Formats: sequence, C-alpha cells, structure tokens
Amino acid sequence: MNRPTISVIIPVYNGARYLSAAIESILVQGWQPLEILVVDDGSTDHSVQVAEGCCPWVQCIRQANAGPGAARNRGVEAAQGKFLAFLDADDLWLPDKLTCQIDYLDKHPALDMVFGQVEQFISPELPAEQRPALPEHPIMAGYHVGAMLIRRQSFAKVGPFATTWAIGEFIDWYGCAQAVGLQSANLPHVVMRRRLHTTNLTRRTQDRRGDYLKIIKMRLDEKRANKNEGIAS
Repeated sequence: MNRPTISVIIPVYNGARYLSAAIESILVQGWQPLEILVVDDGSTDHSVQVAEGCCPWVQCIRQANAGPGAARNRGVEAAQGKFLAFLDADDLWLPDKLTCQIDYLDKHPALDMVFGQVEQFISPELPAEQRPALPEHPIMAGYHVGAMLIRRQSFAKVGPFATTWAIGEFIDWYGCAQAVGLQSANLPHVVMRRRLHTTNLTRRTQDRRGDYLKIIKMRLDEKRANKNEGIAS
C-alpha cells in the first residue's frame, strides 16, 4: 500500500534549546514518506545549525523575522505532502500521533482535519524558582496547531495563516476554517505535549495578549453578521 506523504512544518525563532527534541519526536513516529521543513524565522542563536545537524533530510528554510504565522505559511508553500502537520520548536509529539490521526482520517473521508488531546508540562531543566505554574487541568482538548493533521486540499480552502497577529494566529485561522465549513474531530487521547518554560511565545508577547480578544470578537461579529444575513434572506 502506498502511503501518502506527510509534511511537517516547524517554525523556529531562537529555539535551539528545544528544537532537536521536537524533531526527534517527529522522527520516532515511524511514518514514511515524511517531509520535515524547519522554517527559521530570523533566529540569532544556532537554531539553523541544530536543524541541519539533526537529520540529513530535514530541510531548513531561512527568512527574515516575520512571526510564526509567516513562518508556517512559508513552510506550506514549500511542502509537497498530501497532508500537513505543524509542531512548534519547543513542543513534542507522542510516538503514535501521525499514525492514529491518519488512520482516523482514512476511516472518515468526510473529515478535513483531526486533533487530539494536549498535555502541558513544565520543562524539566528549569530550577524551582523559574518554574511556571502548571494549570490545574494540564490535559486539554487539543484545538492547537501542533495537535492538528489536515488534508492539504482542505487547508487550501481556508488559505494561509494571518500575519497581522503577534499571537493567536491559529485561533484566527481555525475560525476561518469553521466559517468555510471544514469538518474536524478531536481524538480522546494525548497526541502532543506542550512545554511550559520561561521563554514561551505567550510569555514573550504579554503586551499583545489583547490580540486574542480582538480575534474572538472579530469571529463573533462575523457569526452574528452571517446569522443576520440568513434571517434577512
């Protein structure tokens, strides 16, 4: 049986510390054919060297710093796979993530994408005084870009990630996916582990957390407008 190619896109900005572990969590999936695209978003550390030294067939794409949305879009443009997956440079996949998700999509051809649960964990190297608080419920429904596997043709129906947001671009993209009618499922088991550390993007951009509220308000306004149009017609 011919397996479809899965393209995995990793945006990285000064993420050398955790990048090799993220790539290793992809390599142990055992899925072939697999395409791994690391998009370096203008890093000033040795992220590029880590990516190039992990595996000979990891492709590294460089661009000037433009944010995670732009980096993911650059990866999508270069990707050759029938399916797309994304992983942040500081997070990890569980070993059966790709297999169980693609099996699920095979059994449910009407679905466009599938998610799974996300477990948050504190990065083990941090000393006690630097450890962020672990959420009361560390396992959550994984509507997170790193927990998604999507058909490439379905992604194209939505289009690229917005590049205007410092954070929250996936919330915006997922709202667009719902608006155009993409169908998804969320598997009941953990597929991704989200690392909590001192330099998470949400921590580095605390002054831009208002972006989340702006995105949510924008999507709610669109839903109300669409509902009113339906009533009027």
